[in-house]
Formats: sequence, structure tokens, C-alpha cells
Amino acid sequence: MQTYVQIGLTATGMPMDVYREALVGFYNLQQRGLVSAQRQVLTIIDFSRSSRLKRLWVVDVKQRRVLFHTLVAHGKNTGEEFASAFSNQNGSEMSSLGFYVTGNTYSGKHGLSLKLNGLDPGYNTNAGTRAVVVHGAEYVCEEFVRQHGRLGRSQGCPALPMQQSSAIIQAIKGHTVVYAHAPRGVRYQSELQQLDPALVAFAQSAGLAED
Repeated sequence: MQTYVQIGLTATGMPMDVYREALVGFYNLQQRGLVSAQRQVLTIIDFSRSSRLKRLWVVDVKQRRVLFHTLVAHGKNTGEEFASAFSNQNGSEMSSLGFYVTGNTYSGKHGLSLKLNGLDPGYNTNAGTRAVVVHGAEYVCEEFVRQHGRLGRSQGCPALPMQQSSAIIQAIKGHTVVYAHAPRGVRYQSELQQLDPALVAFAQSAGLAED
């Protein structure tokens, strides 16, 4: 995982296996033509980490650099400090796991927001009907953590700090990949974790294979 070292992810606390899973899914989605060729950006949420910690990364895969590393909320019924329960069901107020491709932005009750298209059947494909979107929220901040011992929680959306949300949304909108990693002990399986097609896509992007 040469890019893991080059990007400097070790110092940010991201486990190598989480990055590997996210990257395999990214290249599988690229192979399927679902990822923007102009904006090769990968957002990773590590739900195995405490909500007190920065557990969202936005990585420019092509430029090999971290664009953002910040806090992100989980759903009210997903857990207190730690995320432990996940759902794809309407009304669950839980976070969902797996791979998404970002859609269009819109202005909603939380200001600038970003639609998400869930791609893992049984895990996140109801994101649209559940209105699970990326948005900013006042309860996603260090001050809330200091007062309550944990981050504030959403209705299932990956909510971001208000001062960073617009910049992050602009960076990841329009067919980029978002991966929400499951904590240990929580079942998650995905066709997007198949290694062979991901390696083909990686080789093509690196100019190591013919299209």
C-alpha cells in the first residue's frame, strides 16, 4: 500500500485495512464507470472510531493527498459515543454502512446539502428515500464533545462541522465515492470488495494496462 504511506495516512490514525477496503471499492466503482474521471476523490468514514475523534477523511486519489480530516456524526439510534447499530430502513434514525456515490447539491433546512446514492443492497440503498445526505450541523464540533463527552448525533446523515461542510460538499459532489466502514463485530459484505476487477481498474488508471 505505497499510496497509504505517500498520502501520510499513518499519522492521521486511519488503519491501513480501512484504506485498503475503501480503495478496492473505489476502483471497482471506477471500473463500472460510476466515478467522475475529473474528480477522483474518495471519502472514508471509519465508524470503528469514537465520535470524539476525527473519523472522516477526504482523499484525492489522483493527487495522493488528504483534502480534509474532520469530525462526522452518526445516527441517534446507532449509538452514543461509538457507532454500533446500523440500518437501511426508513425511520430507523441509524447510520448506514458501505459504498455510496455522491449526487447533486441542494439547499435544505441545513443549508448546502449533498445527496448520496447507496450502492450496497441491504445496507444503504434506501439512502435516497431516507433523505440520508451530507450536511453541516451545529452539534458537530469540539465544543459539543467537551460538554457532552461525545459528538452530537443526526437522524442517520453523515453530518459535518458547519465551518467545513460547504467546502467538503463542493469537493466531493458529482460522482465521487463515499465509504462508511463497519466497526469490528458488525456484519458487512459487499460485491464492491472483489479484488480482481479493482486491480484491473487500478492498472488502467496507472497506465499499466490497455483499456
